Amino acid sequence: MALINPHINFNGNAEEAFNFYKSVFGGEFATIVRFKEMSSPEHPIAESEENKIMHIALPIGQNVLMGNDVPEFMGRVDENENRSKISISAESREEADKLFNGLSAGGSVEVPIDDSPWGSYFAMFRDKYGIEWMVDFDPKYQGKV
Repeated sequence: MALINPHINFNGNAEEAFNFYKSVFGGEFATIVRFKEMSSPEHPIAESEENKIMHIALPIGQNVLMGNDVPEFMGRVDENENRSKISISAESREEADKLFNGLSAGGSVEVPIDDSPWGSYFAMFRDKYGIEWMVDFDPKYQGKV
């Protein structure tokens, strides 16, 4: 079965955001590549961009959360106009609470974590970096979607 691995663009704070995600999910980064590592005479990197993240990956279970900083010459990401959410299927109510409390800290909650009309334990929110998340625990699926 194929896995879905979300990828998030940032405006220069990818490393800060991913350290935050690592503090919530645990684990270690599988990859961190900075723009300066990709610099060459044909494709020089501006000094102001060289320490920004070109690619970062944090394994979470069997999935990988990936991201990067968008170079200034490519414009800015509109952090208030994300058109998708990252959905996490927790394995227990306790795990759902932990993920909700950790990821929503400093953000804005759209739907507080609670039992939903469709039978799952669910929350929807935007974290302090503007990324939209859904956390769900459905005992019928025991955390599996």
